[in-house]
Amino acid sequence: MAKAKPIRRYSSYSLRRNRRIRLRKNIRKIRKGVIHVQASFSNTIVTITDARGSVVIWDSAGACGFKGRRRGTPFAAQTTTQNAIQPVVHKGMKVASVLIKGIGRGRDAALRAIFRSRVRVRLIRDITPMPHNGCRPPQKRRT
Repeated sequence: MAKAKPIRRYSSYSLRRNRRIRLRKNIRKIRKGVIHVQASFSNTIVTITDARGSVVIWDSAGACGFKGRRRGTPFAAQTTTQNAIQPVVHKGMKVASVLIKGIGRGRDAALRAIFRSRVRVRLIRDITPMPHNGCRPPQKRRT
């Protein structure tokens, strides 16, 4: 037969100590960062990283509430970029590099929204992948 476990008694001090909750997250100040904009035909994704490359915040047109074909529009890209940059500006970001990837319609709108924010752009680089020689063509048709 199994032995019954004794009931542990807690003092009021240990209960108070265990229930202590951190009220505020420690807020990191981010001075420099990198803004990655990935603009495809169907969506625009904005990711903001710190100088080391760890992601601080990200946002996409779909997460902002745009559905279907409207996700690929310039207005959706502009709204997404504003929503992503706003919290980072409050954390103290002053200078950023911008890396743009993709050939969607949201490229220019996202860049305009970055210029309108209070972040100074140090560098703009297009990192869209370009094929050197492309895929292998299909085999010739036999007649």
